[in-house]
Amino acid sequence: MQKIAKRKEDMTQGPFLKKIILFAIPLILTGVLQQLYNAADLVVVGMFDGQVALAAVGATGSLTNLVIGLFMGLSVGAGVCVAQYIGAKRYEDVRKVIHTSLLLALFLGVAICIVAYIFAPHLLRMMDTPETIIEHATRYIRIVFMGFPALMVYNYSAAMLRSSGDAKHPLMFLAVSGIVNVMLNVVLVAVFHLGVAGVAIATITAQYLSAIMVICHMMRADNYMKLSICEFKIHKSKLKKILYIGIPSGIQGSLFSFSNVLIQSSINSFGDTVIAGSAAAANLENFIYIAMNALYHVSLTFIGQNIGAKTYHNIKKITWRCLLVVAILGLSLGGLIFLFRAPLINLYAPNNPLVMTEAVRRMSIICFSYFLCGMMEVFCGAMRAMGKSITTMIISLCGACGLRVFWILTVFRYFRSPECVYLSYPVSWFLTNVCYLVFFLITVRALFRRQKNEMQIKESI
Repeated sequence: MQKIAKRKEDMTQGPFLKKIILFAIPLILTGVLQQLYNAADLVVVGMFDGQVALAAVGATGSLTNLVIGLFMGLSVGAGVCVAQYIGAKRYEDVRKVIHTSLLLALFLGVAICIVAYIFAPHLLRMMDTPETIIEHATRYIRIVFMGFPALMVYNYSAAMLRSSGDAKHPLMFLAVSGIVNVMLNVVLVAVFHLGVAGVAIATITAQYLSAIMVICHMMRADNYMKLSICEFKIHKSKLKKILYIGIPSGIQGSLFSFSNVLIQSSINSFGDTVIAGSAAAANLENFIYIAMNALYHVSLTFIGQNIGAKTYHNIKKITWRCLLVVAILGLSLGGLIFLFRAPLINLYAPNNPLVMTEAVRRMSIICFSYFLCGMMEVFCGAMRAMGKSITTMIISLCGACGLRVFWILTVFRYFRSPECVYLSYPVSWFLTNVCYLVFFLITVRALFRRQKNEMQIKESI
């Protein structure tokens, strides 16, 4: 126990750049494997079932992310609690957070599964999904929602493992389940001709497999991350803290997704070809986001542990290094994907020049500005780790989300084109970063002031 605890404390000591990079690598690989779930769906269904099926799967992405964003935010609350308690060496509290969080995850997963299955077709029609693909999209999304209990359990468990400094085991579990997902995709679609239903079945099978593996791993652990069936209980004080951090995070995620649903609705108005091209490009762009989102988890974990240990002088050092890494990653990956755009897009829509044109139209705007989204993620993780989850939500509401909605309702009306829709992303990222920087500096200064006052009180006593 002492050896493990000592290793976790390293996140409060430099040099940070090397540690950030080493911690980020398995997180990036984990995210890439998760993204391969959806990528495999799109590639296989586009290759064997055609443009309509590709558009059907692509049109469901923003709706699925809306639900995921709302409820996965609570996993962020669990992760922050674990990181802070480890930094403070309160290991019994870590165990209480783990058991409370996983009960919450299971309950929410089942509830989402039932509600979403019932209302999926109505929500798709509200998004102006074309009637030519509505049947395929409904079939796909209903099956995918059946995997939400497993998705919730895995993501909550993985978030807490990462906060303890263990990014390798979630990677291993996703490597296995990712291979299963790809193999089942090919078999169910190419051999059994199940179409969108086949790729959905493959996805949820992989999700349940990864959930089972992570639970078995935590049950075999010999430290404070050990999961025990007899200890499953909702600890009210821990649930309150998880919800305090997690609910604003979930609302923020859903607001982002809501703005994306509005954007997807605007894209849907241009027809099947634009939808398919945008879906292929967005899926490729998500690989850039995955790499940059890893730095969100890095800043969340590193700063969370430093908050618990009250080593506030490390916060700026960690944040600046995360920003440097994410900017380099975003620009490099964006350039590479755009450079190899033709063969990559052909994976989704073979020999379809119209879809190719629409995909490139989107990529030419997004690929080279995506690093701004990564910087926003770093600031978001840092603010949330410092306990400013509500502030983070408000910034995202007024910045990225509010501006995108305003853009679609105003600018898009006068300049109605796919390019105008895509421009809403970099504009909102830039302005939100400005807001985050200001509030980040204010929050750090407040922490130092509070620490100084505490020291003065102790000295006076």
